[in-house]
Amino acid sequence: MTLLQHDIRLVLADVDGTLVTSEKILTPRAIRAVEALKQQGILFTITSGRPPRGMTMLLPALQLNTPFAGFNGGMMVQPDLTLIEALRLPAVTAEKTLAILKDHQVPAWLYTSTEWLVPDAQGPHVAREEWTVKFSPRQTSDFSDALNDVIKITGVSDDAERMQSVAATLQAELGADASAALSQPYYVDITHPHANKGGVVHTLERLLNIPASCMLTLGDQPNDTLMFQASGFSIAMGQATEDVKSAATWVTASSEEDGFAKGIERFVFGKE
Repeated sequence: MTLLQHDIRLVLADVDGTLVTSEKILTPRAIRAVEALKQQGILFTITSGRPPRGMTMLLPALQLNTPFAGFNGGMMVQPDLTLIEALRLPAVTAEKTLAILKDHQVPAWLYTSTEWLVPDAQGPHVAREEWTVKFSPRQTSDFSDALNDVIKITGVSDDAERMQSVAATLQAELGADASAALSQPYYVDITHPHANKGGVVHTLERLLNIPASCMLTLGDQPNDTLMFQASGFSIAMGQATEDVKSAATWVTASSEEDGFAKGIERFVFGKE
């Protein structure tokens, strides 16, 4: 076996902007990098703001055999989508979140354990998200019947300044009742307080009996810094902001330049 540079026993990767390109392509080099990890006995898994069913198209190529996390940790499932655990937002917190987003004039999407609800199926980013996750939302102006099964709420706006403001407001007003963070410049994700990517690291630590200090995490967005902080090693993608890069152990190339594979090759296997 190859002599590894560090004691890494599990690699946990964000999906969009990290494992796949902007066109949601899982490149042959990325697949080979995952295969190389497995050949060295290193486990590999993924986490994303997507619902678990929105990642199933990646599983055959990755030959995933470990639990993986959807909704930024809101649902942990087996590769066959058998539920391990779900962390739901309390209904009162979901209602407060929706009110804050409405006050900031930011449309809200709501995800339950089985559905994706949107106020306007023709609204911004809906078509792109539908293409990404490979299933359609249900259009409704009334979320009240879903408030007891809320896994994630996403605020959506292309006004980047507004999104930074609303993310800060959500963090301040929801406090310990929820986790709120930008997953893209145009998405703010609100989940159960323990449903964040740092929590994914600790859940995997418990499920797989692998110390967090022996985990390597990869990501590109502010919400990924929580798993950087929780894990022993971390890699930020080349297109990440300086704040995200400074939170990581190392920085690789962008997702458009096979940064995931290059990061694994360089920092796990020592290839220049």
